[in-house]
Amino acid sequence: MEGLWTVIRSHLGGIYFPDITWSDILDIIIIAYVIYHVLLWIKTSRAWTLLKGILVVALFLVIAVIFRFNTILWIARNLINVFLIAIIILFQPELRRALDELGRKKIISRFLKFDNNKQNDSRLSDKSIYELVKTSIQLAKDKTGALMVIEDETPLGEYINTGIAIDATLSQQLLINIFEKNTPLHDGAVIIKNNRVVAATCYLPLTERHDVDKVLGTRHRAGLGISESTDSMTIIVSEETGGISVAYKGKLYQELDEDGLRKQLLKLHTKDDGYTGTRVLRKGGRRNAEKNEK
Repeated sequence: MEGLWTVIRSHLGGIYFPDITWSDILDIIIIAYVIYHVLLWIKTSRAWTLLKGILVVALFLVIAVIFRFNTILWIARNLINVFLIAIIILFQPELRRALDELGRKKIISRFLKFDNNKQNDSRLSDKSIYELVKTSIQLAKDKTGALMVIEDETPLGEYINTGIAIDATLSQQLLINIFEKNTPLHDGAVIIKNNRVVAATCYLPLTERHDVDKVLGTRHRAGLGISESTDSMTIIVSEETGGISVAYKGKLYQELDEDGLRKQLLKLHTKDDGYTGTRVLRKGGRRNAEKNEK
């Protein structure tokens, strides 16, 4: 046994083993975590398409270096600063969304829970879910278009300010009266905060995605747009078909019945991301979403 250990040490003697401390291990873990999430963010956003374009440009520059295309290299050297600024401008929406998602993770608040009571007060209540489901089903039957945005953790103040302040108790009667055709408040979105209707006729940003079905109208694009820039949930009732949809975290769930809509709203009640339904993923395409845990 002693001889075996001697042989092993003799073979490993020429290999350099650096001194690794706990700080080095922690450093590696943090860098790996950041790189993993950056790659995940790039793959699941428009940045992936832009990155492929940048890689094509980089490939041409490598070819220019190999074959010594002096004119191309001179242009690249003089435009490098402009190119870096252009990258920041091109990725600005994605960078803003990435920082927004980082802020939602609430890493510090997991250890220092100061505002649990506030979170419980802002969570969508059972009564609000009941009123929203009843309202949506009734509006769908009447084919009355509607757009109802439910604030979660990201404040919607900039969108609330574009509408008319209401600050009333959430109820089916109020929402149906707001979205009644040819009334002053029916156009635009209703924003719900802390289980109250705080504003109506609000303007929402339209999605800039190109993979959205062209059949979808302005309401669906507005619902997707607000779900991409905030963590809110938006209920959309189509005026043309009477179909009920929900936009949440950049995804659009269509063809919801009463039970499907209730399951979606329970996400804000229980903070659960599970779902059973249909989600639009690509232009003109749909696929069945994963089943909830039984």
